[in-house]
Amino acid sequence: MEWTRLRVLALEPGETYGFACGDAEWIVLPLSGGCEVRCDPASPAFEARVRAEPGSGPQVFELRGRKGVFGGPADFAYVPRDAHVEVTARHGGRFALAGARCERRLPPRYGPAGAVAVELRGAGQCSRQVNNFAAAGPTGFECDRLIAVEVLTPGGNWSSYPPHKHDEHRPGEESRLEEIYYYEIAPHGDTPGLGYQRVTPSPAGKTDILTEVRTGEAVLIPDGWHGPSMAAPGHDMYYLNVMAGPDTGGPRQWLIRDHPDHGWIRGSWEGQDVDPRLPFPRAGAEDHR
Repeated sequence: MEWTRLRVLALEPGETYGFACGDAEWIVLPLSGGCEVRCDPASPAFEARVRAEPGSGPQVFELRGRKGVFGGPADFAYVPRDAHVEVTARHGGRFALAGARCERRLPPRYGPAGAVAVELRGAGQCSRQVNNFAAAGPTGFECDRLIAVEVLTPGGNWSSYPPHKHDEHRPGEESRLEEIYYYEIAPHGDTPGLGYQRVTPSPAGKTDILTEVRTGEAVLIPDGWHGPSMAAPGHDMYYLNVMAGPDTGGPRQWLIRDHPDHGWIRGSWEGQDVDPRLPFPRAGAEDHR
């Protein structure tokens, strides 16, 4: 993958993970638990700016986090390229580092959970929830190239449907973006969760995947028509989407084309209700986090 980055950390209580941002911008997103994120200047240019601008030195962000991915949006921290970052989990937890190779260096920032726009998309058995914490668009959280959202799909539903793609440069119609899907699937009692992901070849690429997905697994999509993401009945599905590409710089755009054989499904949603199991978290639902 040329543009997108993903790391998932499982930290023990009191453990610290340090990393250099390099040529990528990153968002530290709690999956379960909270953490402290410390961002220190690393590049000579940034160190010079720190010396010239009082108050612009190392920054520390306290992330409250959440119990699990089905418990609503989480707060997060944005850290820029050419910085050094330390993530410390006092009580342990799991954390996603979603990144994208970029050019501009933006300031470190805190993203509050309460500011995350929650969207219910589709209808009927194509219903899903999207937590747009770093979506593209003028009202989204500012990044240079990174686009990242969370998608939650009730068990038995098809998500990421109709199949769509974004692997060709078509001004005003389609933007070139790589994409990573990272999954967590709710168990049913002692039975681990599972789902399925399909990617079919497009004129601009040759990715061809039909795979079972489980918690902690990821699917890399450099090109192709992707979808559906199928949640097995009884097993709610979560996935983190990380996107970036040559068309996400100035301004970021998420422009997609539906598969010509399946795009008609959008018209069938008219008059259908959104799945009543949405939004997450659900009152009275089994705690599978």
